[in-house]
Amino acid sequence: MNISEAIPKHITFDDFLQWKPANGCYELHEGVIFEMQPTGKHEEIVEFLAAELTVESRRLQLPDRFPKHALIKPPGKDSGYLPDVLVVDRDALQDEPLWEKSSTITQGKSIPLVVEVVSSNWRDDDLNKLRDYEEMGISEYWIVDYLGLGSSRYIGFPKQATISVYQLVDGEYQVTQFRETDKFESQTFTELDLTAGQIFRGDRE
Repeated sequence: MNISEAIPKHITFDDFLQWKPANGCYELHEGVIFEMQPTGKHEEIVEFLAAELTVESRRLQLPDRFPKHALIKPPGKDSGYLPDVLVVDRDALQDEPLWEKSSTITQGKSIPLVVEVVSSNWRDDDLNKLRDYEEMGISEYWIVDYLGLGSSRYIGFPKQATISVYQLVDGEYQVTQFRETDKFESQTFTELDLTAGQIFRGDRE
């Protein structure tokens, strides 16, 4: 997403929950509120992925939920992230202390998969969220950089549209990358039949 506005006052996560309006997309990054304004193409990719994963989950009869407005809160930090696509283990929600009151996930074991689609803020997705999701123990994390905006350190050179799939192995993320004609692979959805290019376009053409 694009970060269109930062409100500089440092606040706690609890204050953020009290402040956050019902409308609009907001995240808290180490005590600073950011308003998120997605682009049209960003929304097309998010909608496509959410629909594909929901259908696949139902086909396989997995215990998944796909909340659109739930936050991920890394422990010990005044941060709260609003993922583009969030897959939650329905059976694990009973152990989430903030779920019923504020739709907030605090434990990595509750999240089989989180997806972030890059529009401009690649540093948040490639650095901050990558670190926090790894520390939380989230099993799988996709970064869909459909414009090839990220640093060549992360997506290679020459830069091009890339999906980076981070999978937790012995407590650390290992990355596999997919580009245009590559058949996409996921440990969470092992039978998902898509190429990277289909995801970048947001369709099955």
